[in-house]
Amino acid sequence: MKTICQVCMHHCALEPGQTGLCGARKNESGEIICENYGMITSMALDPIEKKPLHDFHPGSMILSVGSYGCNLRCPFCQNHEISMTGREASGAEYVSPRQLADTALAWKEQKRAGNIGVAYTYNEPLVGWEFVRDTARLVRERGMVNVLVTNGTAAQGVLEELLPWVDAMNIDLKGFRQEYYRKLGGDLETVKAFIARAAESCHVELTTLIVPGENDSPEEMEAQAKWISGIHPAIPLHIIRFFPRYRMLDREATDVQQLYRLAREAGKYLEKVYVGNV
Repeated sequence: MKTICQVCMHHCALEPGQTGLCGARKNESGEIICENYGMITSMALDPIEKKPLHDFHPGSMILSVGSYGCNLRCPFCQNHEISMTGREASGAEYVSPRQLADTALAWKEQKRAGNIGVAYTYNEPLVGWEFVRDTARLVRERGMVNVLVTNGTAAQGVLEELLPWVDAMNIDLKGFRQEYYRKLGGDLETVKAFIARAAESCHVELTTLIVPGENDSPEEMEAQAKWISGIHPAIPLHIIRFFPRYRMLDREATDVQQLYRLAREAGKYLEKVYVGNV
C-alpha cells in the first residue's frame, strides 16, 4: 500500500521500500522515514557571508554541514555530486545531533575559529528536516545559532517545526514565474508562502541566481522586488552571477553589467541589494 510523503508539494506516493523524488525520504513498512538522518557528506567552517548572509553576524564563521538529496532538479546545481545522488554514492558518514552540536561548540571555544553555530546547507536540508530540528535544539542549548540555507520548497508544517530553533535563513527565490519554477521541478507559490512566514519569525535573506535567457528580464526582477518589499523592503536580496555548471554547460556566464542593471531595478523597491560571484 502506498504512503504519501507530506514534506513538500510533490506529495510522492511511495510503495514500501520506495524512495521519493528527493532521494532522502523512504516508505519503510508504511511509514515515511528520513533516510538521510545524520548522514553527513560535507562539513566545513565557512564565513557567514558565504551562505550568503550579509546582515547576520557579519565577519563571523559558522560550521556548515550537508547531507544528500534535493526535491528540485535545477540543471545548474553547483552541488549536484551530493544533492542529486543517493546514500551509497554520496559517501556520507553518520554524525548524531549531539556529536554535531558538540563539534560546533568545540569550534566556538577555539578563539581562532570563532564559530557561532551551525548552518544546514550544501544539499536541500528540508528533505531531512527532522535532523535539522533535533540538532538545532542542541545547538541552541549550547548558546549558538542555527542557519538554514534552503530552496523554501517545503510544507508549512515543516517550517513551523523548525522556526522555534532557526535564527536566520537564506532562501533561494529562483525566479518569479511559475513557468520557470516548473522547469526546475518546483512551485513558486510554495516558496512565496515559505518566505512570507519565515520572515515573520527569523532573519531572512534571499538569493536569486540570474541564468541568461531564463530569469534575467528587468520586468521579472521588478515584479519580484515589488513582492519582496510588500513583506518588508529591508529584506536583503542577493543577485548572483551564473556560471556554466552540471547540465547547463551550454550557457555563457551571466553578463556582469546585466547583473548590475537588475540590481538597480530591484533597488527601486528594496533597501539592500547585493551582487555576488562577480
